[in-house]
This record gives sequence, structure tokens and C-alpha cells, in this order.
Amino acid sequence: MKVTNNPLLADMQSMIAEMRAQQGVTQIPTQPSQAVEPTGNTSRADFGAMLKSAIDNVNDLQQHAGELRGRIEMGDPNVSIAEGMIAAQKSSIAFEAAVQVRNKVVEAYEKIMQMPV
Repeated sequence: MKVTNNPLLADMQSMIAEMRAQQGVTQIPTQPSQAVEPTGNTSRADFGAMLKSAIDNVNDLQQHAGELRGRIEMGDPNVSIAEGMIAAQKSSIAFEAAVQVRNKVVEAYEKIMQMPV
């Protein structure tokens, strides 16, 4: 079960959509009649896939921690409190790291957009 109401995920998805929309625009036309051509650079697609994989990993860690928390609350003898706490800390650290990466990406994007052309 995936989390759909996660604001980080929504922000990242909108940022990925914006990056994909601008993926083909890599050079500015010097004349009005000159068409902008895509470069076919695959590193952008790799970055998007890597970013999606990282977000999915954070989501999986949060789901696992939630599952363990639920099992501890139900009194499952096969799950220790230490296991649940470790899973919760892993998911918390992964989420914080994802937020920091998002902040750096947004900051870099803003700097690029402020560059004179």
C-alpha cells in the first residue's frame, strides 16, 4: 500500500513533471524561426528514475515501520520493541534526507532560473 497524501511526494512529483516538461529545451533559439531541438540526453531520465527510486525507498521504509508499530501494538511476540524503534528511526532518517535533497534541488533550480540569459 503506497502513501498518496504525502506532501513530499506531491512536491517531488510536481518537480519531476516540470523537469520532464523542460527536458527537451536545452538551447535557446537565436532567431524566431529557429526550432528548439531536444538533445536526447539520457542522464536526465536516469536522474528521474533515481529520484523516484529514492522516494519509493523512503515510502517502503515508512510502510515497514508502520507495520511493525501495528504488530507491536497488537502484542505480536515475534516483533520486539527494539526492532520497531530501529525501523521507525530508519524511516525518519530517510525522510529527513529526502527533504534535504528536495530542498537542495529546489534551491539549485531557483538559482538556475535566476541566471541571466
